Amino acid sequence: MASVITHALVGAALGQASNPKWRKDWRFWRLLVTCSILPDIDSIGFFARVPYGSLWGHRGITHSLLFAAVVAVSCALVLRRAYPPSWNLGFLLFLVIVSHGVLDAMTNGGLGVAFFSPFNPHRYFFLYRPIQVSPIGISRFFSDRGLSILISEMLWIWCPALLFAALVRMSHRWRRGDALPLPAEPNHFQEN
Repeated sequence: MASVITHALVGAALGQASNPKWRKDWRFWRLLVTCSILPDIDSIGFFARVPYGSLWGHRGITHSLLFAAVVAVSCALVLRRAYPPSWNLGFLLFLVIVSHGVLDAMTNGGLGVAFFSPFNPHRYFFLYRPIQVSPIGISRFFSDRGLSILISEMLWIWCPALLFAALVRMSHRWRRGDALPLPAEPNHFQEN
C-alpha cells in the first residue's frame, strides 16, 4: 500500500477541485482525509487473522469500486444539506476513495487490488508500478526503508498531486477574475 500520508495528500489535492465554500470548512477536509484512508480499515483483518487473499482481506472488498460507491453515496445523502449539491460531493468522495486503490495498484508489493469485488475476486496491479510498498505498522515505517518509500512517493505521487492542486487553485482564481493582471500596454496616443 502507499503510505497513509500519501493517501491523505491525494485526497486533499482532489478536494481542491471542490466547491469554494466547502474548502473553507475544516470538517470537509477531515471527511476527505478519512475517505482517502478508509479502504485500509481492512488492515484490522491482519490482527483478526483474516486471510490476506480473502474477500475481507487487505486490498479486498474495501478497495473495490462498489465499496467506494456505497460509502460515497451514503456520505452524500447524510451530508446533503451541509454540502449541496449532494451529487457533487458523492462524485468527489467516490474519486477520493477510488484513488486509494489506484495508488495501491501502483505499488511493487502485496497481492493486488480487488477493484471488482465481490463480483470478481481477482486482484489487479497496473503494468507500471513505480511506488514502493509501504510497510504496515508505524514502527516499521520510521526506518531507512520508510524514508526510501517516502522519497518514492514524493517523486511519483506528491509532486503530481501538488501540481494538480496548484493548477486547480489557479484555474479557480482565473475564473473568478483574481488572476494576476497583465501589464498595461503603453498608450502611444497620449497627449503630453
